[in-house]
Amino acid sequence: MRYGEERIRGLEEKAKKLRRDVLEMIGIGLAGHVGGSMSSADMMAALYGHKMRHDPKNPRMPGRDRFLLSKGHVAVLQYAALADAGYFPREELKKCKALGAMLQGHPDVLKTPGIEAGTGSLGQGLSIGLGMALGMRLDNEPGRVYVLMGDGEIAEGQIWEAAMAAASFKADNLVGILDKNNLQATGRIKDRMDSGDLRAKWEAFGWHVLEIDGHNMPEILAALDEADGIKGRPTLILMHTVKGKGLSFAEDNAAYHNAPLTEGDYNRAMCELAEQEEGSKWQPRT
Repeated sequence: MRYGEERIRGLEEKAKKLRRDVLEMIGIGLAGHVGGSMSSADMMAALYGHKMRHDPKNPRMPGRDRFLLSKGHVAVLQYAALADAGYFPREELKKCKALGAMLQGHPDVLKTPGIEAGTGSLGQGLSIGLGMALGMRLDNEPGRVYVLMGDGEIAEGQIWEAAMAAASFKADNLVGILDKNNLQATGRIKDRMDSGDLRAKWEAFGWHVLEIDGHNMPEILAALDEADGIKGRPTLILMHTVKGKGLSFAEDNAAYHNAPLTEGDYNRAMCELAEQEEGSKWQPRT
C-alpha cells in the first residue's frame, strides 16, 4: 500500500517530536538511554501513530495489537509515544523516573497504561511476545504482537529459543523488529560478540525476514504492511539504524548509550532537533 506525502511527512514529524520528548525526559546531568531511543524513534512513530490497532481510552481493548519493548532500557521512547497517543497526560513525562511516578526506568505493566508486560531484563521480550501471540490465536483474537529488540540484546540465548519456538508453532501473528544500530554500551557489537549475518540466521530459524532502512518511513510502513500478509511463519523486520540518530555529536557514538548529557550537549541537541522539526523553535539555556 502506498501512502501520500502528507501522511509520510506527518509520521516523520512525529518521530522528531518523540526524539525531543526523550531528551526533555532525560534532561541534564542524568543518565538516560539517548542512543537507542533515537535509533528506534521512526519505527515507534509508525507503530503507535499509524499501524497498531489500539485505544488509549481502553488500553486492554480485546483484539488490540500488542507492543513489547524487549530492549526495555529505552523505556523513555515508549513513554513519549504513549503520551503522544493519549494514554496519560503529557505532564507525566516531566516526572519520569521520579520516586512513585507512573513512568519508571523500565516499562512497568502495573504502573503505566499501555504497557503490556514488564521488560528490560534483556532477552525476554520475544518469549513473552510469543506467548501472547499463541494465546491470541487460541482465543481467535485478530491482533498482532510486535516485539522491538536491540542488536546487542540478541546475544542472549533466550531470544534464539523463542525464535525457534515461534517458527515451530507457525506464529504468523508475531512480528519481531530488530534495531541494528551496531553499538552496545561498551562499543561495537562486532568487537564484543559478533552476531554475523543476521538475515541468514533468522531465515535459518524459519522466519520471513524483511531488511529495511530504519529511518526511511516509506520502507518502514511497507515492511509492516508486508508482514500482515505472511502466513505460516513469523516475520522479522531487520532495520538498519544509526544510534543517536538526529544528534550530530551522538550519532554512531557508543559514549551516548547511557551517558549523562552535559548542559552544552542538551542545548545543542535541542537546537539540532528544532532545526529538523517543522515549526519548532528552541531557546538554549544560558
